[in-house]
Amino acid sequence: MADLLWDDVSCFLDPDTMGSLPDVRVPDASVRDWQSVLDLVVESGWRCQYSEGEAVLPLPRAEAILRRPLDAECPNLRVWPTADVLAIFRFLDDEEVDFDVDLRQLKGQERLDVFCGFLREIGRRLGKPVLMDPEGAYGHPILGFDAEADRVVLLMEP
Repeated sequence: MADLLWDDVSCFLDPDTMGSLPDVRVPDASVRDWQSVLDLVVESGWRCQYSEGEAVLPLPRAEAILRRPLDAECPNLRVWPTADVLAIFRFLDDEEVDFDVDLRQLKGQERLDVFCGFLREIGRRLGKPVLMDPEGAYGHPILGFDAEADRVVLLMEP
């Protein structure tokens, strides 16, 4: 059974009202949590690409990424749980795992299921909530993985 139904949440996944790149985050994280996410990406066989600026590089350990010099290029990790769904991880802070998804890609139940499964895998691995805020509205999650319920839930009323 699906965590969320497209007909119930499509208004929250509209790029025109929520922004095309909402912020997805795991609060109260650590370098160990970041490494767990990197390990999950590799173990799951999801296609990924790590880069610093324009340079595409092998995926390093989380500690090396997060301890780079302040003036270094901001690294990112592009992860495709499926060919049609992309998550872009930003290594801005070791206390919060953060990434963006492109809502223009999340159309219909099938892709919503992939996205929910992706959030669920991260949340289960870390044993923590994974929250999605509208673009530019940090701290106001609309949906997320609830670790107690072990599923992705809507956090706002339609």
